[in-house]
Amino acid sequence: MKKYFAECLGTFVLTFLGCGTAMFLGCGTPAGVVGTAIAFGLAVVAMAYTIGGISGCHINPAITLGVALSGRMSWKDALGYWCGQIIGGIIAGAVLLLLTKVVAAPDLTGALGSNGVANAGGVWGACLVEVIATFIFVLVVLGATDDKVGAGKPAGLAIGLSLILIHLVCINLTGTSVNPARSIGPAIFAGGAALKDLWVFICAPLVGGALSALCWKAFSCEK
Repeated sequence: MKKYFAECLGTFVLTFLGCGTAMFLGCGTPAGVVGTAIAFGLAVVAMAYTIGGISGCHINPAITLGVALSGRMSWKDALGYWCGQIIGGIIAGAVLLLLTKVVAAPDLTGALGSNGVANAGGVWGACLVEVIATFIFVLVVLGATDDKVGAGKPAGLAIGLSLILIHLVCINLTGTSVNPARSIGPAIFAGGAALKDLWVFICAPLVGGALSALCWKAFSCEK
């Protein structure tokens, strides 16, 4: 149970700090985009060195899917991780909503930092962006944490920096999900278009995570 609770806590921190930065800093300016990207990346780095020794710090259902498909964890544990991650994201969404009620600062995203499809040209454009971005991100995770050729202790830093880069590219397209749990929490409480299009930010990252697992398996096959 410790692993599952760690994943819940880590996903809460990621969603709260990342989406909270987007909400109160805004993403309508280059400074806001850069600040939000850094917030998400640093949250991952912080959690990697906080709970990495307990759960591996997936804090993302797409990463858990990639790890499970790679044979590095049981499907029973994967289910527990998914439950913890989704609960953590939902709690973060609730806390962010609460902050908009009790803090004078407005939500500059208008939707609790949730994701959207409009700037990506619609549903299928957003799917394409999220599949590609998640594929790259989860591939970095699988490579950096590989027992034989991984980065070891610096893996958390490599993963966090890659997430910053992905956000810099994708924030103005989809708001950058690459993480279904991070999308579910804010969308539930934002409602409207965020909730209607939520399926994109669940399905596309999972497809990207699965593709990265297949790719890494091909890389790691012994000849």
